Formats: sequence, C-alpha cells, structure tokens
Amino acid sequence: MENTPDIWQFLEANKQTLQEYIELKIELFNLKFIRKSSSIGGVIIWLMILAFLSLLIFFFAGITLGLWLSTIFNSYTLGFAATTGLFIFFTLILILLRKQLFINPIIRIMVREQTRENEQA
Repeated sequence: MENTPDIWQFLEANKQTLQEYIELKIELFNLKFIRKSSSIGGVIIWLMILAFLSLLIFFFAGITLGLWLSTIFNSYTLGFAATTGLFIFFTLILILLRKQLFINPIIRIMVREQTRENEQA
C-alpha cells in the first residue's frame, strides 16, 4: 500500500502541468469575455446609430408633413399643430407597445450575442 501515491504526491508531481492548465483556462476566459463584450458593444453602437438615423428621418418627415398640412389648412400654425398631434399619438402608441417593440427584441439580441458560439471564419 505504501507504493500507491496519494493526492498530494500526484499534485506535486503534476504541479507544472496544473499551473499551465490554470493559466490557459484564465486566458481562454479572458478571450471569451473580450469576444462577447466587443460583440455586445458592436450591437449597442449599431442600435445607437440606428436610433440617430431614425431621429433624423422623423425630424425631416415632421417638417415635411407640417409644411404639407400647412398648405392644406392655409395656416402654418394648424399644419404644425396637426403634425405635433400626430407625433403625440404615435408616441403614446410606442409607449404602450414599448415592451413588444423595443425591450423584448433588444433582450433577445443581447441573449443571442451572449450565447452565440464561436463563429466560423
């Protein structure tokens, strides 16, 4: 029975291998973290650019709609007031549907980015 090594003798004999294994695991964790965080950062930047471009589109569409309604009503005040009323209406609809339109899809995108396996190059 004296010849069978116990756990401490095994660990001492394989100390270098265990240290290399732990270092490789730490490096792998760091690389996975960098990949996932950069992927999520890219999605966030893409969403910010999309939001900015959408804001510009709605801004110019609002001015165009206000000027068009102004010619119909023969009054700038009524044309832009009607445009403001439409935007308030759409804003209320977006507020009511924010979970289905914005929150849940963004959560799904983030979860998909977090759980995606290594991409094939």
